Amino acid sequence: MMLGEPEFDFEEMRAEMVEHQLKARGITDSNVLAAMGTVPRHEFVQPVDWDEAYEDHPLAIACSQTISQPYIVALMTQMLELSPGNKVLEIGTGCGYQSAVLAELGCEVYSVERHRSLSQLAAKNLEKCGYSVNLKVADGSLGWAENAPYERIIMTCCAPELKEGLIGQLANGGIMVAPVARGDEQILQTVSKSASGEITVKDGIYVVFVPLIGENGYKS
Repeated sequence: MMLGEPEFDFEEMRAEMVEHQLKARGITDSNVLAAMGTVPRHEFVQPVDWDEAYEDHPLAIACSQTISQPYIVALMTQMLELSPGNKVLEIGTGCGYQSAVLAELGCEVYSVERHRSLSQLAAKNLEKCGYSVNLKVADGSLGWAENAPYERIIMTCCAPELKEGLIGQLANGGIMVAPVARGDEQILQTVSKSASGEITVKDGIYVVFVPLIGENGYKS
């Protein structure tokens, strides 16, 4: 540690985050809580933001994007109802934090990011923390068809609507969690596909995410 550099007890900060931000707000999945208490979120943000790394709000990262607040990461992860070995598609890699949480839970993660520099940053962050994730630089609104179907899909940016092409990459019996525009607001939706392929959509809480840019998203 360099002279004058502040020292943080990141383990204690994570423990307080889990207790006061996650458990206190209804995150009950013990596996999700354990993963959130293990993944070093500070390694995915700029050192200048280390003092805020485990606070309950998003932080700015490169390319005018954000890392979501811990509660939203935990909530969306819990909504996926994950099991170890699940094949998961993530739309919007960002700095790699959500990918790391999924990998910590034992998932096989495929993540698409449209910004090459962000995907490269995520790759460095994930490697540094010991997580293996399949990364691709591409239009996330189109998914990652070559490796479909996926048992779970998570979108970390807001879509104007959910297109059939992406839902089509969800396996029968699968779950997709995504923020979707509703007028001037955004709502978190769970898309469930039955064993026979029937689609059910359930509304969750209102949220705020950066827009999904791409062919099946917003135009840049």
